[in-house]
Amino acid sequence: MADRGDLPASAPARPIELTAADSRWLAWHEAGSHGLVGREVRDLGDAVLLYDPTDREPFWNRVAGIAWPADPAAFDRRLAEALALFAGLDRIPHVWPLPGFDEPSDLAERLTANGFEDHGRGIMMVLDPPNAMLATEEPDGFESLTIERLHRLGGDSAAACAKAIGDVLVASFDVEPERRVAIELEALQGLQLDAYHAILVRVDGRPAAVARRTTFAGASYLSSIGTHPDFRGRGLGRLVTSLAVADALAHGSRWTYLGVFEENTVARSMYERLGFAMIGGPAPDLLLRS
Repeated sequence: MADRGDLPASAPARPIELTAADSRWLAWHEAGSHGLVGREVRDLGDAVLLYDPTDREPFWNRVAGIAWPADPAAFDRRLAEALALFAGLDRIPHVWPLPGFDEPSDLAERLTANGFEDHGRGIMMVLDPPNAMLATEEPDGFESLTIERLHRLGGDSAAACAKAIGDVLVASFDVEPERRVAIELEALQGLQLDAYHAILVRVDGRPAAVARRTTFAGASYLSSIGTHPDFRGRGLGRLVTSLAVADALAHGSRWTYLGVFEENTVARSMYERLGFAMIGGPAPDLLLRS
């Protein structure tokens, strides 16, 4: 993975302090979180590329953290170079700009004018520590609830935990059955790595909720936060997210952040109550399919 360096030791930062340079560093950090297991991260200097050599899914093949020239001719040349890069990788051109931080300021409009289409807006949210309202206590109403912190596992233990994580995520996100193997394999490989941490909650022995925390270089990225439909509405999503945040802060993370789709208003509301704030505006998910 390309390395942009660890953050200097300091107190957790607030969203209001985030600069354009910070946002591009976080784009590198998020790509690196996804790239821990079998994916490639390339620092292009003025952007970061995430590339999966075995999976054509656009989510795993994209450019973010962009600082391209504003001059029209220079921009067109840079875009042509990016399109050539995607063509060489045999992947659909995919750009995920962050409004208010990526450059030029009208990046999304320029890409749309060049034929890119928006396939769903995402929101980047960063924890505001002074406003954090974490719920780390077990919610009421459960006779048997267990919390497992999963890290640096191997063998049968890792395989069993990866299956439990897959059980929750496949049901929670209504994932196509054929992608289950990839989800479990990523969890299995991740559980053996130092940067990968997971919170798994079981109810009466059944996997009920999960959250992943990827911590390295002074920041923590939260992802794969889900609750099995059989247990929704009972505070488990809030619990696993709170525990992941608390662990990130205890680890000394300067930034703790996550992404959520704009239309997922339930999750957005929960994250806001926990102390996360949106950075920039909704980020268009831009693909050039023709």
